[in-house]
Amino acid sequence: MGEFDLDLGAVESELPDADDGSPDGRVVLDVLDGTTPEGEWVDLVDDGAILVLNVEGDVNERAAGFARDIRDAGGSLMHFRGFLVVTPPGIEIDTDRLS
Repeated sequence: MGEFDLDLGAVESELPDADDGSPDGRVVLDVLDGTTPEGEWVDLVDDGAILVLNVEGDVNERAAGFARDIRDAGGSLMHFRGFLVVTPPGIEIDTDRLS
């Protein structure tokens, strides 16, 4: 077997830094029932997390306290089959396959 030169330093330099504003890759599953403070949802999305929230009650009432802040920051919200999917800026919710 032939030798090969793998420059791990060069590879590591191409990986995104945790502080570069890129999404952190977490998907947070929870229940949107009014018991979690709205600011907590905003903080999670600001940190790059994607939220998948099972909505208990009216989605408009439950999300009213944080939806505008997330949209104003460039994030997205989509109500789908009883769940509210919330993404940070840079993460698109692709609905093309639903039509």
